[in-house]
Amino acid sequence: MIALHVIAAAKAPVIDYKGISPLFATAGGAVIVLMAALFRGRFAQRVLVPFLTVVALGAAIGLTIWNWHSGDRRPIIEGALGIDALALGLSLIIYVAGLATVAFAWRSVALREAGTGEFFALMLASIAGMTILAAAENLVTLFIGIELLSIPLYVLCASEVRRETALESGLKYLIIGSVGSATLLYGLALIYGATGATGFEAISNAIGTRVDVTDPLLLTGIALATAGLAFKASVAPFHAWTPDVYEGAPTPVTAFMAVATKTAAFAIILRLFDEALVSVQLQSAPALAALAVITIIVGNVGAIGQNSLKRMLAWSGVAQAGYMLAGVVVGTRLGLQATAFYLAVYLFMNMAAFGVVIARERVSEHGDGLKSIEGLGSASPLLAWPMTIAMLSLAGFPATAGFIGKFYLISATVDGNWAWLGVMIVVGSMISLVYYLRVIAVMWMTPLKVALPGLPRRGRVQPVAGWSPEADPKAQPEVLLVTLLMAAATIFFGIVPSPLFHLAHDVGSSLSSVLGG
Repeated sequence: MIALHVIAAAKAPVIDYKGISPLFATAGGAVIVLMAALFRGRFAQRVLVPFLTVVALGAAIGLTIWNWHSGDRRPIIEGALGIDALALGLSLIIYVAGLATVAFAWRSVALREAGTGEFFALMLASIAGMTILAAAENLVTLFIGIELLSIPLYVLCASEVRRETALESGLKYLIIGSVGSATLLYGLALIYGATGATGFEAISNAIGTRVDVTDPLLLTGIALATAGLAFKASVAPFHAWTPDVYEGAPTPVTAFMAVATKTAAFAIILRLFDEALVSVQLQSAPALAALAVITIIVGNVGAIGQNSLKRMLAWSGVAQAGYMLAGVVVGTRLGLQATAFYLAVYLFMNMAAFGVVIARERVSEHGDGLKSIEGLGSASPLLAWPMTIAMLSLAGFPATAGFIGKFYLISATVDGNWAWLGVMIVVGSMISLVYYLRVIAVMWMTPLKVALPGLPRRGRVQPVAGWSPEADPKAQPEVLLVTLLMAAATIFFGIVPSPLFHLAHDVGSSLSSVLGG
């Protein structure tokens, strides 16, 4: 009997609790937050629940740093997940985006209407899905991560239940997201049918040995899986949902989606194409390059005519996805590092921009319209400067992190013999100056007009739409703090990028056994 127990214990799978601990922090945090929301009272709803959310994300960050290591991945849960610098590094970006979202959402209408506990529990559940996706080493795990990421976001987009556009946003995202998930699932099924494997390493070993790289079943599966992931990453021509959903969703949710969802999507795109499908890089790279070019052009041209800041940032996000896709096309270690670096700087510059949008839409009758920031340079320099820095960084101006990120991507494309794709990044950046500089001009070059009391109605100077003394950003200290921190990080890493370079180097080392360059 003792021998049987020893044999059974030997065969039982060993669970790496250290490796899975960041996932426990977010998934467990979602449950704890939801339970804490059962307590009534202003303190529980306004302080305790957001505090516990911050604690859960802080614990996830600490446990991720505890797990940090460079080099090849460490498989856990029977190889379903892989713990390496790629998963850990991109998860850190997602956790920081979650912390910023807590601050952005603290005074939001969505938090009051949906319920504080429900809102933050859904956000933590989505982050848990993103963590699974970033570490996925199996087609089944990949799909589980995608669904756990998406389903809470469908609800969060519609969390302002009394606003019709928010409900429309949630419904559109649900329908189009479901189509994307179905397309992805069909593609994954065909890849499994062609290779007879679900693990990424097994798929990579099967291609080129048992399965020819030109197998129609395999290539069809790759095409469908790429289309499904392109929906999540806002890659053209699968981007049509992005402007409408971004505009209709509560702005804190939009900011979270813009950074965290894109990071998780590119994490699995990098892992899938640079690990499982690395053997078909010659066949898949031209198609991915075409998608990157289309995405860069469509995103930048689409942003030019937008008067809504959220829609403009949505189209901008489409163009930025095209830049990042260039790093995937290269299929080298340098390309992986450049994409990871750009995802990190994208967090800083995008969160800085959305912080200003949130602060302005709460006090302006124009909401997120371009008119809401007219004269902002005079009315509130504390908000105008972060937006200016964010726009310059997104455009790729020197001394900003965005410039270093784009230079890194261009360097990777040239090194990988895709120089013309690097030229397209430069062309896209030049086009983007039209709408990024337009935002800066509206803030600093539009004169501030303030109503003068005591004058006849006809003789009064009309105030700038939505500007008032209550628009002082000090009335929203948490939003102002996060916005200033993100803008400061954008400048700091533009001047001293070496810390992020080191992190990107570690991320690149995670797939060093299968990538060159």
